[in-house]
Amino acid sequence: MRPTASILHLDLDAFFASVEQRDKPSLRGKPVIVGGIGQRGVVSTASYEARRYGVRSAMSMAEARSRCPHAAFLSGRFDAYRAASAVVMERLRRLSPAVEPLSLDEAFVDLAADPDFDPASVPDLVDRLRGDVAELTGGLTASVGVATSKLMAKIATEIDKPDGSFIVAPGTERDLLEPMPVTVIAGVGPATAARLHHVGISRVGDVWRHSETELVDLLGQAAGTSLHRLSRGIDDRSVSSHRENKSVSTEDTFETDIVDRGELGLICDALARRTAERLRKAGLSGRTVTLKVRYHDFTTHTRSTTLPGPTDQTRLIVATARRLLDATDTGGGLRLLGVGVSGLADWVQDDLFAEESDDEPESATETPRLPADPPRAHEWSPGMDVHHDEYGDGWVWGRGLGLVTVRFETRHTPVGPVRTLRADDPALTPGHRESPSPVAGTVEE
Repeated sequence: MRPTASILHLDLDAFFASVEQRDKPSLRGKPVIVGGIGQRGVVSTASYEARRYGVRSAMSMAEARSRCPHAAFLSGRFDAYRAASAVVMERLRRLSPAVEPLSLDEAFVDLAADPDFDPASVPDLVDRLRGDVAELTGGLTASVGVATSKLMAKIATEIDKPDGSFIVAPGTERDLLEPMPVTVIAGVGPATAARLHHVGISRVGDVWRHSETELVDLLGQAAGTSLHRLSRGIDDRSVSSHRENKSVSTEDTFETDIVDRGELGLICDALARRTAERLRKAGLSGRTVTLKVRYHDFTTHTRSTTLPGPTDQTRLIVATARRLLDATDTGGGLRLLGVGVSGLADWVQDDLFAEESDDEPESATETPRLPADPPRAHEWSPGMDVHHDEYGDGWVWGRGLGLVTVRFETRHTPVGPVRTLRADDPALTPGHRESPSPVAGTVEE
């Protein structure tokens, strides 16, 4: 019996940047780049207006600024992203109990887990879903793919992106895959693609001329076997709804509080390495790296960074955890330190077969983080929500030289005026004071 196209993949288009454009009227239709704003920052998400200038996720922020200097460069507001994501995930759960979020903006759904699922209803179901996402989130768009497997559903999502959908009819998988570049297969990044190119493999169809043994000899047992199967559209992974809240972490409690930053840094590196090793042993990758600290008075805090895509690479997890530690106040000493990875997936978006290194690369990058609450004067981050007792609600447009520039507008107002204030202005505080309109209404099935 031919399998049914019942695995749905949804991806919110340019998610972080789209949320910023939705909430900041003056940025709608303009290039927006979200990511680390420091000299070694990395792009997390670029709006489609910015992508026309060649800006891409994981690009250094320095290169992004050179390509698109007139863009709005924002540090990110993860509370807003989580709120929008929660609305979308709840909508997906109304389709089926089997929903597997991969990150804030992406999820798989097993439609067949709903006992009332009708394969003939898929086109209408997809259209309703995309319309509901736009209505419930205040205008965000989603691309959707449906197929018989996770692999093909994810590939289908990219075919008519952004704001489109594609359904892969059962039995057409090989015809669809054959002309595609081999990099559409999860885990085939630049290093692996270069290795495959040396043996004449540039398209997915080229893989079929090589036996599984030849691919294993070239790439190793796990990678070669995986490429052999996935290139033929063979993917029997199930949708794992239990994975949403899972994380892999390692922590250590100290007999005496540790104050020395150098020692804490070495411990942090070791914990991150152990966490990365546990991820790989479990066949998992994750997108969010979290640092957990407990102070001498037993108060516990966490600080997180969300990467552009899932990873299990030691060097990236170590470097990210170390940057989180560098941004944490440890002056009073720590009695516990932990490193965790969440947003788990059973696939890796970066290059699975690239050579692994425990050393931080010279091009190490800074990824977005939420500002402390409340921020000190020098911590006003471009894009963050603020309130002024006289001017009302707005967002940080820029900072420097003891000043902060704010555009006073919100999602529910027209384009607003710009004011430059002292960074230590006591009337300026983080967050909005307006009564927020609900992000979501109720949409009937």
